[in-house]
Amino acid sequence: MTANLAIESPALEQALKHYFGYDSFRPGQRQIIQEALQNQDLLVVMPTGGGKSLCFQLPALLKPGVMVVVSPLIALMQDQVQALQDNGIGATFLNSSLSLMEVRDRERAILNGEVKLLYVAPERLMSEEFLTATLPMMRKRVGVSAFAIDEAHCVSEWGHDFRPEYRQLRQLRQRYADVPILALTATATDRVRQDISIQLALENPSIHLASFNRPNLYYEVRQKHRNSYVELIQQIKQARGSAIIYCLSRRKVDELALRLQRDGVSVLPYHAGLEAKTRTENQNRFIRDDVQVMVATVAFGMGINKPDVRLVIHYDLPRNLEGYYQEAGRAGRDGESAHCTLYFGVGDIKTVEFLISQKVDPQTGNPLEDEQRIATQQLRRVISYAEATECRRIIQLGYFGEAFPGNCGHCDNCRHPKPIEDWTIAAQKFLSCVARFAQRGEHFGAGYTIDVLRGSKSERILKNGHDKLSTYGIGKDKTVDQWRMLGRSLIHQGLIDETSDGYSVLQLNSLSWEVLRNKRSVLIAVEPHKGSAFTIEEGIETDQQLLQRLQALRKKLADDQAVPPYVVFSNASLREMAQQQPITLKQFARISGVGSRKLDQYGATFTEEIRAYREEQGLPLEPERESQKTVAAVPANTAPTNTQFFTLSLYQQGMTPGEIAEERNIRLSTVVSHLAELIEMGQDIDLNKLVPSDRQEKIRQAIAAVGDSSLSDIREHLGDVYGWDEIRLVRAGWRHETGNP
Repeated sequence: MTANLAIESPALEQALKHYFGYDSFRPGQRQIIQEALQNQDLLVVMPTGGGKSLCFQLPALLKPGVMVVVSPLIALMQDQVQALQDNGIGATFLNSSLSLMEVRDRERAILNGEVKLLYVAPERLMSEEFLTATLPMMRKRVGVSAFAIDEAHCVSEWGHDFRPEYRQLRQLRQRYADVPILALTATATDRVRQDISIQLALENPSIHLASFNRPNLYYEVRQKHRNSYVELIQQIKQARGSAIIYCLSRRKVDELALRLQRDGVSVLPYHAGLEAKTRTENQNRFIRDDVQVMVATVAFGMGINKPDVRLVIHYDLPRNLEGYYQEAGRAGRDGESAHCTLYFGVGDIKTVEFLISQKVDPQTGNPLEDEQRIATQQLRRVISYAEATECRRIIQLGYFGEAFPGNCGHCDNCRHPKPIEDWTIAAQKFLSCVARFAQRGEHFGAGYTIDVLRGSKSERILKNGHDKLSTYGIGKDKTVDQWRMLGRSLIHQGLIDETSDGYSVLQLNSLSWEVLRNKRSVLIAVEPHKGSAFTIEEGIETDQQLLQRLQALRKKLADDQAVPPYVVFSNASLREMAQQQPITLKQFARISGVGSRKLDQYGATFTEEIRAYREEQGLPLEPERESQKTVAAVPANTAPTNTQFFTLSLYQQGMTPGEIAEERNIRLSTVVSHLAELIEMGQDIDLNKLVPSDRQEKIRQAIAAVGDSSLSDIREHLGDVYGWDEIRLVRAGWRHETGNP
């Protein structure tokens, strides 16, 4: 491999601000980038919205030569190249959408050293002409800095989106052994990660696993019923932004899109049955905010990079949890709050089962039994997720092998918790039955175990002699649904394991034996709860009138350039402009997302709009007005404002923060800010009722280590499993106790 490139951290920060406009890296990014600059093979698993693309884009700009980026979707590579070019970065793509002359022009630009990032589809990269002619010429003339394999889960048969052409990428290591390979994906179980390393022949790869937790996403499951369409319309109206609705079939997509259009919703359909031209046109109109809603099939990946989707709805049941996580993850890629709803109907189960039955060998017509078995198990996990009573994140993150303590406060089961009951004795019966099977060298799934517990006289049980077990019939006091609920809860809590090979066999683990030996209790939530109201949370209060003007200006500039609005500036950048209201270029340069190129390109236009707005409002125009201020801490022992006092009054009446937000019709984040300010003032608020004591202690340790001035620094020290709200509340308590408001 080529020589290592050592770059000090300050230089990395400067490059980050210059090219992309950001002042600091997200958790994990700096180490990945430093290792990429040292020419290591990398396997990076980072969730959507976590900044995965930057992990190969910045090294590409800092290393000599061209980085070749493998991307599976034309729309996705075009989108990323467009965003890079708007930042003044030399990037291009080669795919089937180009004419021969366009391909030759771009190849000349590459050989002339004008391109740092080249995006290609795997089919083109592995073509004989590209491998034996184009690539060797590139290496000779400008050098190849690395191969970045985006969406690397496509290489694995165990991934949710396997693509056979990705298997051929192994030849890259055989032909170009000295060129490092960076494999990146947003979703990969442990099995898929191992398969990626093997299939791409990675050499001692440095593996980076970011948390799969997306704290800004609110997850909920709603029962599908006759009025679900009315609920859907209400959600779209309340979303205040773009929305994606997924359906199982093309027919359902067309029917729902037509119905929404008749009801006045700005919506378009998207599925593989549409003509390519129509599909592309619909996608572009959605990306450019010409329409609010896209209805699409779950089977056909949209491949979009639209960061400001505020609502994702699965109107039909997804086929597997990994796919659901990926599809729901298209919401809130900009890091701002977004909402994910799954409508769960029993009829959808039959539809998915039918689709599974259609998995046959195209040549013989015989069923692909292994694929059908795995798909059936994946469907059972989706149903288990939909029917679960635990924190949704426990199940989602557990699927990827990540432990989560629960009580995320940002899903329906945590916002509207069900009564908790002690089911230890029932759990011991269930686990004892599994233990009896294991003693005989036998293994079965949850359904069979429940049949034995309830004393079923089925032929299979009698033939196996399981009617002679001591656990036979000891569970007649509970219904089948109750036992299923317990079985799901045991799996979700990690108190028993379930194999992932498609057979769904139960196996005891160390925690199982703790329960059996009375060293651990089993608590489960047991009763149904009301569906949660649709909520979108935001942070600091924003001047909405100015924000709307800035959004209109962004749309006009984007239309003039024929690019999506977010290519100009993200929603987060616009919101910060509306909050800080910079009126000089110096102030504007401090806005997150404003790099050197965007400052030159848009700075004068946006600051002029802000100045005009402030003049109309009769606001001062001093150069260094509020640009250098941060959100100040509230001085101790000051009196609450009227709005803070109202929040305090409701809190003292016993309302939770969520109930206060609903009562006052304000955002939950606003309520938390009030409570934090009240705590700093020394008002009587019990922090232990808001944040568990063990999590308080961890946050306090982080504050002691990095200081209390920056919430971002505290959260980066803690990791993504800690939310902004709980950090803000504990910091307020810390400041009051230390007298350092």
